[in-house]
Amino acid sequence: MDFGAWNLEFIKNTLLVILGPTASGKTELAIKAAKLLGTEIISADSRQFYRELTIGTAKPSPEQLAEVKHHFVGHISITEKYNISLFEQDTIRLLDELFLSHDTVVMTGGSGLYIDAVCHGIDEQPEHDPAIRLHLQSGYKAGGIEHLQAELLRLDPAYYRDVDLSNPHRLMRALEVCIMTGKPFSSFRKGKQKERDFKIVKLGIDIPRAELVERINRRIDEMMAKGLLEEAGICLPFRHNNALNTVGYKEMFEYLDGHCSLEEAVEKMKINTRRYAKRQMTWFRKDPGIRWIDPESSTSMIFNQSLNR
Repeated sequence: MDFGAWNLEFIKNTLLVILGPTASGKTELAIKAAKLLGTEIISADSRQFYRELTIGTAKPSPEQLAEVKHHFVGHISITEKYNISLFEQDTIRLLDELFLSHDTVVMTGGSGLYIDAVCHGIDEQPEHDPAIRLHLQSGYKAGGIEHLQAELLRLDPAYYRDVDLSNPHRLMRALEVCIMTGKPFSSFRKGKQKERDFKIVKLGIDIPRAELVERINRRIDEMMAKGLLEEAGICLPFRHNNALNTVGYKEMFEYLDGHCSLEEAVEKMKINTRRYAKRQMTWFRKDPGIRWIDPESSTSMIFNQSLNR
């Protein structure tokens, strides 16, 4: 992308969000933008938060981190509790500080929920109930994710149509609220946006499917060469933590458990990553506020219009 041709006239207090599917080049693009703007980067990648997860989350390299100051990269441990509500609070507090010295701040990541939490806020929901959560976890262990899916379809068919049905933690959270309150989880999702005192510009990286698949496959091969298997082995004792319920580590755990060969685990990782990228794009395509860009073409006009409209 030709950043050098951009006309850099900004409105004060602008959050520039660079988003897209995994392996689309968000990190490189965000660093170029931040260097040009003389600003800092906020990570909205919910797995890069954890300091123990480096290779499998494609964290920025030490060299990249040295180029531009990054926030929320490796700032907590997989043993600590962290959630989207805390991230929203931490990020809004940080933005208040950064906008004192920067007109524009860059945020980048592929976690749509976390990006939306910063840009629009999240609905208030009931606190967790440990007893109900334990009951749901027992049901998950006994009946698998199909059990959770069936229960959610029964209790809240509206949310069943929206949720990522492959994510057991989101399914259990929805069921927990349903059981606690006697109301559908979807009834707490009012969708009322919070007013933010900064401008938001969202640029989405649009890459042809075939090229994205190639980039995903190449990235996973590089992860394996860098030592993903060894990193997963170190994290194995913490495998039931929510932070490790993610593509890459789950497949390595299956291999370490002896359920498949290493080649099968790597191929499954590539397939699941492609599926994850597809879910990311499905989420992002619902947002009419995203301006989609081709990272290989000159986008000086798009950028200038985006920041000044």
